[in-house]
Amino acid sequence: MKVKNLRWWVIALIALATIINYIDRQTMNVLWATSMGEDLYPELDADGRKAIYGTISGFFILAYALGQAIFGKIFDWVGTRIGFALSIGVWSIATALHAFGQGVVSLSIFRSLLGVAEAGNWPGAAKGNAEWFPSKERALAQGIFNSGAAIGGLVSIPIIAYLAVHFSWQAIFVIVGLIGLLWLIPWLILVKCPPKMHPWITEEERDYILTGQKTTPATDDNNVETEYAPNTKEMLSRKQSWGVIIASAAIDPIWWLFVFWIPTYLAEVYNMDVKGIALYGWVPYVGAMFGAWFGGLLSQNRINAGWTINKTRKFVITLGCLLMLPALLAMANPGGPVTAVLLMGIILFGFQTTISSVQTLPADMLSQKSVGSLSGFAGMAAKFSAWGLTIFVPWLTQGGNYTPAFVIGASLALIALAAVWILIPTVEPLKAKK
Repeated sequence: MKVKNLRWWVIALIALATIINYIDRQTMNVLWATSMGEDLYPELDADGRKAIYGTISGFFILAYALGQAIFGKIFDWVGTRIGFALSIGVWSIATALHAFGQGVVSLSIFRSLLGVAEAGNWPGAAKGNAEWFPSKERALAQGIFNSGAAIGGLVSIPIIAYLAVHFSWQAIFVIVGLIGLLWLIPWLILVKCPPKMHPWITEEERDYILTGQKTTPATDDNNVETEYAPNTKEMLSRKQSWGVIIASAAIDPIWWLFVFWIPTYLAEVYNMDVKGIALYGWVPYVGAMFGAWFGGLLSQNRINAGWTINKTRKFVITLGCLLMLPALLAMANPGGPVTAVLLMGIILFGFQTTISSVQTLPADMLSQKSVGSLSGFAGMAAKFSAWGLTIFVPWLTQGGNYTPAFVIGASLALIALAAVWILIPTVEPLKAKK
């Protein structure tokens, strides 16, 4: 049996896994702001419950940071197929375990397990992208599975809010956890091995993928350069690697600022109940979804127009950051809730426009054998910085004033931009040091 356009089926499954990933992590974010926090801590005020939520969320991000490095290596060792099965299998079980949470300790443990496992989605997706797509299509493929995060955020808030009206928060965690286990069935059936050896791929598509992945002519003289796969020490000695790591560490907290705090922000600033959060909370993720598609399509369009990888990546990253800056500053005084969620949509549009190209940089510079490792280190650094911002948000936003958090977000966008332009002079395949 042959399957046409098999690579697009693979990236669609990865995008679906990303949607599930975000539904799982958003479940607690919505439930805490509407029922869970008050149920577990009825004696505390809003600031007190927000501080506890920030602590638990901090453990999630720390575990997520560790998981990025762990699963980056796991995917390089066992491959994309088994790596994704391990990642989504464990995070689905961890989600269901939240139903048994009784307080800070138990929820922090379950949240940490969820964080470690969910982290595998991103180095796995980057490695799957490098395996299944030629260079000119990678930014588009990256944008497609990144849109899964936006779609997950978009659908999770109304879905979980709806479930909260009909089920207890404990039952909702079990229901959501089962979804990921069902995903394993089509994944294990369809993704049998990489495209070079896959029995269902057409010869035409196999040649298209493998030929498009060659960064230099396949001759004996330069084959070593094409397959450059540095060890960890050598990889971290390159300033280009640090450009990727620092840009990821600066840009990522902007996303998490909204993923974690949109429901709490709406409840605290605009006094919204679960129905209000369901009505408004999904809007910013529409911007994120279109930004993911836009960033990928724009990259592909520019490359097809003859632009170099270097010019294309830097243009798209710069455009996304410049879109975020004024909107983040405007969030200091957005006015009504409609304006606030529309500004958030612009911010997340700019973020997703940028991040698809930032996450593609490891595949642009390293061989497939090292992509997962650099992606893992970049993801780990990103999550450590996101953790730092997350644990300070309850302190920064006391009394419902979120302005300091948004100003910090604007500063981080500038840092990400500087890291790419200064530390990565040219986005191109790296060569071994002589």
